[in-house]
Amino acid sequence: MTEIPTPPVAKQVPSERAVHGDTVADEYAWLKDRDDPDTVAYLEAENAYTQAATAHTKALQDEIFDEIKSRTLETDLSVPVRHHGWWYYTRTLEGSQYPIHCRSLTEPALPADPAEPIVAPADEVVLLDQNELAGDSPYFALGTFDVSPDGRLLAYSTDFDGGEKYTLRFKDLETGAVLADEVPGTYYGSAWAADGSALFYTTVDDAMRPYRVWRHLLGTEAAADVVVHEENDERFFAGVGLTRSEQYVVIELGSQITSETWVLPATDPQGEFRVVQPREQGVEYSLDHTGDSFYIVHNKDAVDFELVVAPADAPGRENWRPVLPHTPGVRVTGVDAFAGHLVVSMRRDGRTELHLLPLADGAGVGPGRDLEFDEPVRTVRPGGNPEFDTTVFRLGYASLTTPSSVYDYDVVGGALTLRKRQPVLGGVDLSAYESVREWATASDGTRIPISLVKRRDTPRDASAPCVLYGYGAYEASMDPWFSIARLSLLDRGYVFAIAHVRGGGELGRRWYEDGKLLHKRHTFTDFVAAGEHLVSAGWTSSDRLAGRGGSAGGLLIGAVANLADGTFATLVGEVPFVDALNTILDPTMPLTVVEWEEWGNPVESAEVYAYMKSYSPYENVAARAYPAILATAGLNDPRVGYHEPAKWVARLRTTANGDRPLLLKTEMGAGHGGPSGRYDAWRDEAFMLAFIIDTTKPPNLA
Repeated sequence: MTEIPTPPVAKQVPSERAVHGDTVADEYAWLKDRDDPDTVAYLEAENAYTQAATAHTKALQDEIFDEIKSRTLETDLSVPVRHHGWWYYTRTLEGSQYPIHCRSLTEPALPADPAEPIVAPADEVVLLDQNELAGDSPYFALGTFDVSPDGRLLAYSTDFDGGEKYTLRFKDLETGAVLADEVPGTYYGSAWAADGSALFYTTVDDAMRPYRVWRHLLGTEAAADVVVHEENDERFFAGVGLTRSEQYVVIELGSQITSETWVLPATDPQGEFRVVQPREQGVEYSLDHTGDSFYIVHNKDAVDFELVVAPADAPGRENWRPVLPHTPGVRVTGVDAFAGHLVVSMRRDGRTELHLLPLADGAGVGPGRDLEFDEPVRTVRPGGNPEFDTTVFRLGYASLTTPSSVYDYDVVGGALTLRKRQPVLGGVDLSAYESVREWATASDGTRIPISLVKRRDTPRDASAPCVLYGYGAYEASMDPWFSIARLSLLDRGYVFAIAHVRGGGELGRRWYEDGKLLHKRHTFTDFVAAGEHLVSAGWTSSDRLAGRGGSAGGLLIGAVANLADGTFATLVGEVPFVDALNTILDPTMPLTVVEWEEWGNPVESAEVYAYMKSYSPYENVAARAYPAILATAGLNDPRVGYHEPAKWVARLRTTANGDRPLLLKTEMGAGHGGPSGRYDAWRDEAFMLAFIIDTTKPPNLA
């Protein structure tokens, strides 16, 4: 038996934080300096220790990886989408890490069985092969992929280290040549002028906040590009895109709670943008365009948002007319506008819904209808719909037991046609799994929804191990999704559950507001209540219960580590935001100022400072036994600095009692999303699942 080495112990360097009369020692603050050789040496030592400490699970890791691989159709083709006479789709090839982007004039033939692969047509044209672009790089990400309205040009951008700063390039799709134009340091988002003569794009400031929108004229040097908007309010992000009608370039400016939109006719790329409605603190709106109107979703005096229409040439609030008036508890999340209809996305009773509204010439909006689905616990959302003048609406559907599916909805006749369902190979019988909805009760009496899936033959007698997943921030909803990798847990007798805690958006805007700022602790106590419910209701037991979350969900995991004494056996925090207070106190850190409307401003407010200090995981590590903990990080992560999980684990290592493993795994060449290639991502997931299985031993593996 291989002997596990002694865990690394980070050096302690005296450092103090003094804020609002409170002085706090931070002996691991030095880990923020990635240029310090000791920092890299410590991260590498932790990686070596984690590898050694999990070496006994290597066979299990390999087994799970093989299960994921064998159940996945590696050579596959997405459902094609039509746009301006071309059919666009992506292909994957067995053995290749990344997709290949293609188009054809002939529609790829869809098989009778939606689970069978789609065959590429003979006239296929490869637009971009991500595998060729990636080469031998250990990390690769594609940012922008944007074909010009006339179909002649492709704008695409690449990142080779996970830092989320992309180099923008252009390809002539008629000749296959990559143009001389090259723009470094760009961010997400792009919009073409109608004639393909110009492209709008964004860049970030030193805090990784997208704040400038630029115009690049094709055939000119990047140095000649012009800033068409600069956002000086540090709370606001800037984004750019094109309406589906391709009539307007849209600049969207948004903080956590306020937004503002500017528009420019796409036929006039060198013209002046004009504001739709000037920003007003606490008011958010977004829009789409059809005909001579903008359809706008907003929350002015409408906490769960409503849909209005305004003339495109006079779109200010004084001209807004209601289309779907505000209904408390029905959260309107967006609108997709087409030549002859609208599709409104909304949330009702904790579920996603789609509502269709026909448009009649000269008669406005006709009576609407909901799209109906059988499963009560499921997720439905708009799919790829680039074509503006169409009577077919593409949507995506999934549940905890139904693989990701692509449907076409006939807007005129109302028929719903399944075009493709993610194949699950290896003889998996999906009818062997069942999904249910449970409700936990929080300490203040609030009912917390839980989505749960297991094998039908897994007993409900507390013997089953369980993984409870959570997020709970930014009004992001963890709607039920299907996972091939998850089958490796379920087939080993696990229950998988999602706690829809406050801070997310599952039950409307108030659900979000009751889990942010000075109500943030509700997110953490809701998750603990969900875990306690699963134990008390007989789904699992505390010694076999694992919690998992990433990023802001990793903050949740870190806070639960301090709050839930004995409820969880294992906790996995992926790129966890566990040094929240120190980060939010530092306006020079990436995205900090933007985050003040989510967490509060501890620089200005002693109350916010004290509240954040009461839950920030790093601040509250105590000399007591902790669950088994695995934390992950990305050295190039621009969203949650690698130093946050590194500092957390360092303090846990020297403070915590007990003999449960405390592990840190840092991707030394990646960012927030972890490994970029699909096989690398499967390996990474197999590693984490093996850790969970090893530390929550199910009966058949005890």
